[in-house]
Amino acid sequence: MQYAFPPQAPAAVPIAGSDALFPVHRIYCVGRNYVEHAKEMGGTGREAPFFFMKPADAILPVAQGATGEMPYPPMTNDLHHEIELVVAIGKGGVNIAAADAFQHVWGYAVGLDMTRRDLQGEAKKAGRPWSTGKGFDFSAPIGPLHPVAETGEIAQGAIRLNVNGTPRQQSDVQKLIWNVAETIEHLSKYFTLQPGDLIFTGTPEGVAAVKKGDLLEGSIAGLGELRVRIV
Repeated sequence: MQYAFPPQAPAAVPIAGSDALFPVHRIYCVGRNYVEHAKEMGGTGREAPFFFMKPADAILPVAQGATGEMPYPPMTNDLHHEIELVVAIGKGGVNIAAADAFQHVWGYAVGLDMTRRDLQGEAKKAGRPWSTGKGFDFSAPIGPLHPVAETGEIAQGAIRLNVNGTPRQQSDVQKLIWNVAETIEHLSKYFTLQPGDLIFTGTPEGVAAVKKGDLLEGSIAGLGELRVRIV
């Protein structure tokens, strides 16, 4: 097959303890999936899950033990951090039952859903898509993927984020409003999930702005730490 110009290499995430890479197909994100974060963003209780997307090449892969560098994006004065459990899909499917969901999980990682909050807020007020607020370059820093064969199903565990050593977000994965299996069930009603899909499962309360020079240190029990500096 001939192309008009050489295609870019696929976006990919490092795999913990391996030289192999996990190719990324799509990035799905769950909005307002912790109760307290839903409240701080103006929501209430257990609302039906909703989803938005980022381009696959929005990822900023960070190797184990390294510190990634994320450029402060243009057109914003209000860049926010959102620490999240990321689920990697290894087996595709549609209309997947929650009881079968973990058959489709390849592994887990620590991720950040970085957000141009001012642009997102303007889009909300105007009833417009969130793409400029959520889907910009390098808006999805992510640490190495850990195979589910090694971690087991992750249904609980501390999730936290420090900025310059100061705690900002602290919760537990078990406080997800829609857990991983339920999220896969709902998402697969709308999309045919494919191997290589990533699901950012939502962030706890405590989201706030960061500036150039800030060091973000996120962690989830059993998945290690993700370190990113804003440059």
